[in-house]
Amino acid sequence: MSKPFIAILMGSDSDLPIMKASIAVLRSLDVNFEVKVSSAHRTPTQTHDYVKDADQRGAVAFICAAGMAAHLAGAVAAATTKPVIGVPINSSLDGMDALLATVQMPGGIPVATVAIGKAGAKNAAYLAAQIMAVADADLAERVRQDRQANCDAVVAKDQALQAMLANGEV
Repeated sequence: MSKPFIAILMGSDSDLPIMKASIAVLRSLDVNFEVKVSSAHRTPTQTHDYVKDADQRGAVAFICAAGMAAHLAGAVAAATTKPVIGVPINSSLDGMDALLATVQMPGGIPVATVAIGKAGAKNAAYLAAQIMAVADADLAERVRQDRQANCDAVVAKDQALQAMLANGEV
């Protein structure tokens, strides 16, 4: 078995601009990952085969991005018992079709679903890293430090705003 990793699947290469946010988060946290274009509808056999292979090679969780009918996360969840996180992509109907297709899974085949688009892509990576961190204390500390850096950035922005208000700049 290889080193544990997060598997990112996209229904189309057109999803890559959004999913770069997942890649950036996983890289910043030093999490191993793979990225693959695989469609629940156009390449169902290849999708199933990849999931089964990734499962055996050490995938800890799967992040699946798809728009429109957005069946990729469900197809992946049907082929693994590892956590699956669905990222709805805005390709039509403001992404609501993808959101509903991703979140409406039958009982027993769960898919964690995050926000539509880039925020969802980022949160999917954070959630996958947190899942992996349950068994990796070093990663848990990196996630904690990232969260603290996020907090510190907001505090600094508020301090700058308060200074501008005090000086009559706003």
